[in-house]
Amino acid sequence: MPLVYLIRHGQASFGADDYDVLSPTGHSQGKHVGAELRRRGVRADQLWSGTLKRQRDTALAAGLDADLQQDPRWNEFDHIGLVRQAQGDPVSPQAFQQALDGALRDWDGLQQFGATVTEAIRDLLESLGSGQTGVVFTSGGVIAAVCASLWGLDTNGFVAVNRVSVNCGITKLVHGRSGTSLVTYNDHAHFEGGHRDLLTYR
Repeated sequence: MPLVYLIRHGQASFGADDYDVLSPTGHSQGKHVGAELRRRGVRADQLWSGTLKRQRDTALAAGLDADLQQDPRWNEFDHIGLVRQAQGDPVSPQAFQQALDGALRDWDGLQQFGATVTEAIRDLLESLGSGQTGVVFTSGGVIAAVCASLWGLDTNGFVAVNRVSVNCGITKLVHGRSGTSLVTYNDHAHFEGGHRDLLTYR
């Protein structure tokens, strides 16, 4: 069965002029999730990211032994633009998340975003041979859209799943005769214990 691991990017630069730059913590998270994937024996037959810097740089920090390919279908929606359009610039991560939840419920582009993500997943799975593994470094909204599609979630369900996404959390899909199944969502056990200081949500 083909396997796909979806990895959320490391912590970006909230509040900075360029959000799309990994913070020092984000770089450390990328290195740590790469070590965790190797510890689990994950071999990337295909390695992908979106075209956003935070996605690409997390993939590079992970240091997996495969050539990185990029596809804009793995990119995040413009979450900062949605929030600004809804209410301006929130002053804290908590206020930002609350504003984003509301903006997503009203966003008329969510269905198209989900369709684009579903197409990307389908194409990746079709390109993987039996027993092969794809690893994708992407964003929380993309992973939430995958969950919503496979679990039949409505908009509120998508928002709830997106809200709890952990930086460099691991989501695992398997594909077999009965279709595609999501067997692990947002696994972040590798950020527990001695690495708890690397656990972030935004």
